[in-house]
Parts: sequence; C-alpha cells; structure tokens
Amino acid sequence: MNLPQDYLDDVLVRMAYHSSAIEGNTISLAETVSIILEDTIISPEKGMKTREFYEVANHKQAFDYIISALNNDEPFSELVIKKIHELLLDRIQFDKGQYKATQSAIIGATFNTAKPHEVPNLILQWVDNTLYRLEIAENIDDVAEVLADSHIQFERIHPFSDGNGRTGRMINIYLALMTGYAPVVVKVDDRALYINLLSKEDSHGLAKLFKESMEFEAERMTQFS
Repeated sequence: MNLPQDYLDDVLVRMAYHSSAIEGNTISLAETVSIILEDTIISPEKGMKTREFYEVANHKQAFDYIISALNNDEPFSELVIKKIHELLLDRIQFDKGQYKATQSAIIGATFNTAKPHEVPNLILQWVDNTLYRLEIAENIDDVAEVLADSHIQFERIHPFSDGNGRTGRMINIYLALMTGYAPVVVKVDDRALYINLLSKEDSHGLAKLFKESMEFEAERMTQFS
C-alpha cells in the first residue's frame, strides 16, 4: 500500500471527526485538525470534555496502527479487532480491547446482541466469513456489499461493552484498504440514514452509501498525489 502521507493525514482527520460526531461528540472539524495534526486544542475556553478529547485523539493511534499493520501485511484477525478497540478506547474505557462481560443492548434496536459467552466464536466466524467474501469479490460493488453486510453483522454481535460503532467503522477502513480500494468514511451528515440502514439491516442501502464514499475517497486521493 502506497498512499500519499498528506492524504493519510486528511482522511484521518475527517474520519476521526465524522466517526466521533456520529456518536454524539461535539468537537468541531477545526478542533479535530488541531488535536490530530498539531497535538493542541484550538478553543480550550470551550470547556472541552476530557472524554470527548480522547475520543477524537485516540483515532490517530488506532489509524497509525492499521496503516502499519497493512504495510507489514499483517493478516486481519481477532487480534487486530481487539487492538483497534484497545487503541480507540484508550484512557476512556476500563475494559479496552476486551470483549464484553455482561449483556448489552443497542438503543432502539429490535434485536438482541450476542451473549458474552457467544462473542469469541461469533467473531472468529465473522472474520473467516468476511475474509472469504472479500477474497472472491470482483469489483467495488461486491466489496461495498461485503463491507456493508459485515458491518451490520458486527453491530449485531456487539462484541464490546462500548465503542462498537467506532471500532466497526475503523475496521471498514482497514478492510477496504486491504482489498485495494479507497476507505469508507461515513459522514455525520449521513448519520440518520446510516443509523436507519443499520437498524433495518438494509445491507443494499448501506452498500450504496459505502460505495459512494469509496468513490469520493478514490477521487480525493488524486488531489494529494
């Protein structure tokens, strides 16, 4: 994988902002640039919450990890998933990088998430199935469909006590780049649509949203080459 560093910085900032905002984080895009690229905060007088700061800042170490893993041809696995979660929830969650120990529920969802004892085997099956489907995918439509369906299934499993959405979206970036396609960045502007598609388990609708993002990112890459 050989992507321009300027593009990697650009997509990291945008992904950190949008993924955090989807979860309700109030830090602005300009503040995200400052946090991620300059290690500073633009408006400390705003009274920025410590958790919100780390929710954004942690994206850098998680993103750096997946880029390093991809460059070193590290195979996608359960360990990668746990590491991504550990880095995203660093200084936020006591059980970072560990599967949930108690039953969890998704607000507004009509289905039950996996029971804690079911998670390890379900994740192993999810990894194997996702990798197989990506291996036989022939084009961007196939890849977008796999990523969408896998994202829905990951959310259904809900393996962690918190941070499942952020982890799942970072995994999508990993898998898209691993497969040779541009990353998927779900924008906060599409939050309502995204959540609705997840809730309805509409993999075709979600695949359309993902494909549009991948095409946008592919075009944006050319601006940094």
